[in-house]
Amino acid sequence: MHNVQPVTVISPDGQQEWPFELVLVSYHSRDQLEQMLAGLPANIPIVIVDNACGADRVDELVADMPCGRYVDSGGGKGFAKAANMGVRTSHHEYLIFGNPDSRPSIEIMIKLVDDVRSDPGLATSAATMTGPDNRPELGNGGWEPTPRRVLMHVIGAHKIAPTVGLFARPEPGRPMNVDWLTGACMAVRRETFLTVGGFDESFFVYNEDMALGRRIREAGLRQRLRTDLLVTHSAGGSGAPKIWMLQMRGASMMNYLAMHNTPRRVRQMQAMLVAGYAGRTLLSWARRNPTAAAEHRSYLRGLLAGPPAP
Repeated sequence: MHNVQPVTVISPDGQQEWPFELVLVSYHSRDQLEQMLAGLPANIPIVIVDNACGADRVDELVADMPCGRYVDSGGGKGFAKAANMGVRTSHHEYLIFGNPDSRPSIEIMIKLVDDVRSDPGLATSAATMTGPDNRPELGNGGWEPTPRRVLMHVIGAHKIAPTVGLFARPEPGRPMNVDWLTGACMAVRRETFLTVGGFDESFFVYNEDMALGRRIREAGLRQRLRTDLLVTHSAGGSGAPKIWMLQMRGASMMNYLAMHNTPRRVRQMQAMLVAGYAGRTLLSWARRNPTAAAEHRSYLRGLLAGPPAP
């Protein structure tokens, strides 16, 4: 892997450079970052935006990298603000957003960058994330929430008809058109990203990718989900407790719905989501799975009560 020859551009001083920078947001993610960087060339341009105020010294990971940068966000900024900070401080024309717990190869990142570089109308290109079972994950992207799509999600119809719900689980190699893409391994042109407004910073975490997809569509641009490029994702890149994250996820969904729908439609979709996750909580208890029940209950709390206390 380290012998791969990068696609290069020529800088004003005549030196060859990588054509992109890898943007990573960290929150107590040092172990995951170490594993990720172990599989990448040491001279890859990378910025780690630290949301933990240096608590786990992730600055040390890029200290000896010739093209490594460390940005202390000041702590507690959430993903959207931290990622935007990484973009605004970058001087590269193309960027790759990555999750600390993703394991993209350099070959895949180059292909994603080539997508957006060769097509000015393409705002983003993202790889398909796979779980520990090597199956594509649910949530590689998805569609704009509507009452019908929320209902299909709640009753689990997406398991039979993969394109009717809220979140996409693509089949490897089969093209899928979605309204938004997850930023776990996604290439963008920096200028385009900033022109559409970047990630919506009203979202602390979750739904900022859905909001970005909306901004891209409103700008008349396109997005591409590369179902032929698979990246392992362990879903364990943040130091925040899972229960806390799930409540935040429910709160972020309600925030997004409220921003783009009439109050009546918001209440309608909220009621369906609440009924669905209340049912899933009870079913998990009936199956003697208290862990799943607690997770569903946390998402339900986010839908009803908003984000958890800081």
